[in-house]
Amino acid sequence: MRDSVRAADAAPQVLADRTAGLTQAWRRPLTRPSLGGAYRSLPGPRRGTAGVLAFLGPGLMVAVGYIDPGNWATGLAAGSAYGYELLFVIGLASLAGVMFQGLAAKLGVVTGRDLAQACRGAYGPRTRVVLWLLCEAAICACDLAELLGAAVALNLLFGLPLMLGAALTALDVIVLIGFGRLGLRRLEAAVAAILLVVAGGFVVQLALAQPSLAAILGGLVPHRTALSDPGRLYLAVGILGATVMPHNLYLHSALVQTRRFELTDAGRAGAIRGAVLAGAAALGLAALVNGALVALAAAVFHAAGTGLVDDLARAHALLEPLLGPLAAAAFAVALLASAQNATVTGTLAGQIVMEGFVELRLAPWKRRLLTRSLALAPTLAVLAVMGDGAVGRLLILSQVVLSLQLPFALVPLVRLTSDRRRMGRFANGPALKAAAWAACAVVIAADAVLLVQVGQAG
Repeated sequence: MRDSVRAADAAPQVLADRTAGLTQAWRRPLTRPSLGGAYRSLPGPRRGTAGVLAFLGPGLMVAVGYIDPGNWATGLAAGSAYGYELLFVIGLASLAGVMFQGLAAKLGVVTGRDLAQACRGAYGPRTRVVLWLLCEAAICACDLAELLGAAVALNLLFGLPLMLGAALTALDVIVLIGFGRLGLRRLEAAVAAILLVVAGGFVVQLALAQPSLAAILGGLVPHRTALSDPGRLYLAVGILGATVMPHNLYLHSALVQTRRFELTDAGRAGAIRGAVLAGAAALGLAALVNGALVALAAAVFHAAGTGLVDDLARAHALLEPLLGPLAAAAFAVALLASAQNATVTGTLAGQIVMEGFVELRLAPWKRRLLTRSLALAPTLAVLAVMGDGAVGRLLILSQVVLSLQLPFALVPLVRLTSDRRRMGRFANGPALKAAAWAACAVVIAADAVLLVQVGQAG
């Protein structure tokens, strides 16, 4: 705690030192760092080391968003309906995620600003507000997925009705307050432990399902039908939104600033290298879990001819007779763990976004109540009108919404990290710039094709 107070007291001078020479590139000077007292409060990479371990905590915190309940719904639906065909979407989306998260980490290390603060300094008031509101919409969509996932898990484990379980999820504020009192280091450790519970649950399920290795390798080869077939495209866009979540970019650009690294070119280069490698390792674990979701559904549901399984409760009900009670129990426990983990990191990301864009500060539990209330009211209304069977469709829709919001985070990120006035010698090189803009173009094109198809169907 004392280290955090000292870091907070020293923050203005540190910010002045690290942003010297950049004031002409930013319209507004930065007076308050990301995450307040946590800024530069934890040890950074040691001299002469790769720095991976120092940044593993932020990497794992970001990886949580890659395996939330929304990923479960899209992965199970893709595997049950199309077998292993859409595995390549997870592979490509995960590679793109590593690249974009690396850019976000670099932005935070070099400039001392998270992505929201960088946008506030680079864009005019109207653009800032639009970007902020779009990001808040993405966070609400993610919160809806966490709400539904937790409600389904409570139903599977304790038999609570979905509407009651959804209402009770407002009490996860208590969990959030408890986590917040741990301090950032312990919070990262708790999140990592829960992440291992999720991964362990899938190890058990895959061991029982025994998917075909040859079919998995075949699914990693891209197929044209993913863009031409409306059903496949809808799920592919959902997988993309579930994998490269917009608010995770804001989160990563802030978390890397909690480490004390040397404010020199050499120190920044080492911090970037460590953050990118740690992020790649953590996202690799998330990619394996997402791939396991598709493989599990392909090996169990698609092989059994169940048809589309986009409902988590139905997936649980099918697992027990097909794989036994152990697989069903592992499924429910892992689902609840993933929902609670995403709750913590999603609230932290929301706090960063709100403070960065509009300098509005709320206590984490107040912020949580606000976003949960915005997600809870329409969810209860839909459940009351359409019944429990709407859960799967809502989950997948929430991930499609995330994908539609993604370009509004990616374009500013690539633009800012490619600007030599802001990044100096750390600006994106020609190859990285070309790859980043190409990935942005693919995301925008996929979203556009989906919108056209939806319009024609309507």
